[in-house]
Amino acid sequence: MKKEKLMNYWIDSAQYDYKAMNDLYKNKNFHWALFMGHLVIEKLLKAYYVKTKDKEPPFIHNLSRIAEKAELPLTEAQLDILDTITTFNIRARYDDYKLLFYKKCTPEFTKFWIEKIEDLIKWIKTKL
Repeated sequence: MKKEKLMNYWIDSAQYDYKAMNDLYKNKNFHWALFMGHLVIEKLLKAYYVKTKDKEPPFIHNLSRIAEKAELPLTEAQLDILDTITTFNIRARYDDYKLLFYKKCTPEFTKFWIEKIEDLIKWIKTKL
């Protein structure tokens, strides 16, 4: 796949997941909204990886690791945010971990992290 087409694939997929994140958040499905937020950031980072490396991104979900491999310059605060957002990737977690995460996803907690995700989305898009 050509570089531009591959980048657009990741960006378009992120946009689709962004809509899902907002829909889930509005419907108070907080844990799933944060999970989708993780996916949006992951896909935008993978688009950036394609931009800088001109090849398929690695098949990993750790956001800091993707950013590192893409050589995206980040502040320590941004790395901390990425590390926290990475924990929202709940697909393969054990049931007891999922239950703890569900309980953690209060309206206030989710609102805070959705805002952080939104800020990162805007920032990453400026790099694309």
